[in-house]
Amino acid sequence: MSVNKLDDLRQKKAKILAGGGKSRIEKQHSSGKLTARERIDLLFDEGTFVELDAFVKHRCTNFGMESVDAPAEGVIIGYGKVEGRLVYAYSQDFTVVGGSLGEMHAAKICKAMDNALKMGCPLVGLNDSGGARIQEAVDALSGYGKIFFRNTIASGVIPQITAIMGPCAGGAVYSPALTDFVFMVDKTSQMFITGPQVIKTVTGEEVTAEALGGAMTHNAVSGVAQYMAANDEACIADIRRLLSFLPSNNMETAPEYLCDQDINSINEMLNDVIPDNPNKPYDMFDIIKVLVDQGDYMEYQPHFAKNIITCLARLNGKTVGIIANQPKVQAGCLDVNASDKAGRFIRTCDAFNIPLLNIVDVPGFLPGTQQEYGGIIRHGAKMLYAYCEATVPKLTLIVRKAYGGAYLAMCSKDLGADLVLAWPSAEIAVMGPQGAANIIFRTEIQESENPVETRARVIQEYTDEFATPYKAAERGFVDDVIEPAATRPRLIDAFDMLASKREVRPAKKHGNIPL
Repeated sequence: MSVNKLDDLRQKKAKILAGGGKSRIEKQHSSGKLTARERIDLLFDEGTFVELDAFVKHRCTNFGMESVDAPAEGVIIGYGKVEGRLVYAYSQDFTVVGGSLGEMHAAKICKAMDNALKMGCPLVGLNDSGGARIQEAVDALSGYGKIFFRNTIASGVIPQITAIMGPCAGGAVYSPALTDFVFMVDKTSQMFITGPQVIKTVTGEEVTAEALGGAMTHNAVSGVAQYMAANDEACIADIRRLLSFLPSNNMETAPEYLCDQDINSINEMLNDVIPDNPNKPYDMFDIIKVLVDQGDYMEYQPHFAKNIITCLARLNGKTVGIIANQPKVQAGCLDVNASDKAGRFIRTCDAFNIPLLNIVDVPGFLPGTQQEYGGIIRHGAKMLYAYCEATVPKLTLIVRKAYGGAYLAMCSKDLGADLVLAWPSAEIAVMGPQGAANIIFRTEIQESENPVETRARVIQEYTDEFATPYKAAERGFVDDVIEPAATRPRLIDAFDMLASKREVRPAKKHGNIPL
C-alpha cells in the first residue's frame, strides 16, 4: 500500500478526532463540560473502545448545509469494555453543529442500539445536543422516531442508561425517558419539552432554564431523572458503578463480587434500632447499612419521594434491589410519588433478574384531598401491579408498622412474597390501635363513666393482642419472627434458597398496568 494512502487515512482520522476544532473544544471546557471523546475515554476501560462509523457524513443540502463539514456527524458510537464487560455507547459532540441530530446522526445511534441488542449488552447514551437539526426537517424527526422505537424494543432486554450532559429539549427528551436510568449533571444539563422563551411567549411565565429543567428539578420535583452528579467525571464514574450492579441482559444475572464479611455475623445494634415509642421516627438507612455488604448501596432517585427508599446493594456479593419505607419522612407513608418511584424500580429489577428485598415500616397511604385528586388509587395500583407481576425472588422483612392496604402494597405474602420475616417489634393489622379503638370500641368508650381511662385501656388491650407479628404468623402470613441481630445471615440464607425459583405467568401479549 502506498504511503500516500496511509497518510490520507491518518489525516482524515486526525480531522475527525479534532471534532469541532480547538476553539469550540475550549468553549466546551470553559462551560464546565468534557468533550464527547473525553467522556467516552472515562466510560470505558483504558484502550478498549472501538469506534464505528467515524467517516459517516450527512446528506443535507438545505440552507447551506452542503458546505458544512461535521466530523463524525456530531456523534461518536462504538463498543468497549467496562470492568471487563462489553458495553455499547454513543456520545453526542456539542462542538460539531451543536451535537444536533439529523438523518445520519440518528442512523449512527440506531446502529449502536441495534448492535447492543444483538450482542445482549448494555447501551449507554451520553447526550449533549441542541436538538433536532432544523435544516434536515422531517429527516431529523424521523431519526428521533427510529430511536424511540428501538428504545422501546430494547426495554427490559438490555439495560439502557442515558446521561444528560448538556441541553436536551423538545422531542430529544423522550429517548432518555424511555430508558431505564437517567443521569443528569448539576448546573450544566437541562431537559424540557419547551424552553423558557417559548413558555414566556405562550403563557407569559418567566423561568430560567435551570429552574425549568435543571438536574435538581428533574431529580427532586418531576422524577424524570434518577441520578444527579456534580460534574461530568462524577457522572461517568456513577454510570460505571451502576453497571456493576446490573446484568448485561435479561437472560443473565448481575456479576457477583467477593464478600469477605462473615455471612453468619450477628449485629446486636439491630436489636435496639427500633424506638420503644411506636410513633417515634428513625432513619431506615441505619438498618440498610448494617444489612448490606460493607454498608455500601447505590440509591435510586435519592432526591425524589424520600418517604420511600429504593436502592441497589449486595448481600454476600450478589445484587439485590431494596425497597424500604423511610419513617423519618412523612412517617414512611405511601403517596403518589412514592408509588411511582417504587413501581418503576420494582419493574426494572424484575426485568433484569435482580431479587427484591422489601423492608416494611408503613402506617398507611398518605391521606388528604391532594392525594386523592392526584390519583393515589391509580398510582398506588402501579405498585401493587409491579409486585404481583414480578417473578424474581421477593423477600419481605417487617420491622415495625404494617397497616392496612399499605401492608399489602409493600409486598405481603398475598402479593407474591416468597418469604416474609418479621421482627418482634412488627405491628401487622388492618389499622393502628388509635384508629381501631375509635371504631371497634366507640360505644364502650362513649358509655363508660371515664371515657379517657376506658379509651387508654382498650387501646392497650388492642395493642397487646393485635399490634404484633404473631397473629399474622399464626395464619402463615409471616414465615418466621426473628431476632433483629440475626437478620443479615437470615436474608443471605433466604436468597440462597430462592436462587432456583422458577415462576411462570399466563401467556399474554402484555398486561394493562394502571398508568
